[in-house]
Amino acid sequence: MDGKKLVKMANQIGGFFAAEPDPKVAVENIASHLKRFWEPRMRREILAMLDAGGEHGMLPLVVQALQQNRQSLEPVA
Repeated sequence: MDGKKLVKMANQIGGFFAAEPDPKVAVENIASHLKRFWEPRMRREILAMLDAGGEHGMLPLVVQALQQNRQSLEPVA
């Protein structure tokens, strides 16, 4: 899948949850959404983009969600 499209989708999710007054809850909700609704290959690809260096235009809340919840977001091999 196109990495730019993944970032756009992740940012849309992040933008929705940014309205949450508690940033910790917003980060948890973003990670939960990615875990429940994104295919493993999509999660694998966005994590690889983050690992490749740079945030590729990801919102800070999205970056936090990926970094703080990496273990639960990584697909089981």
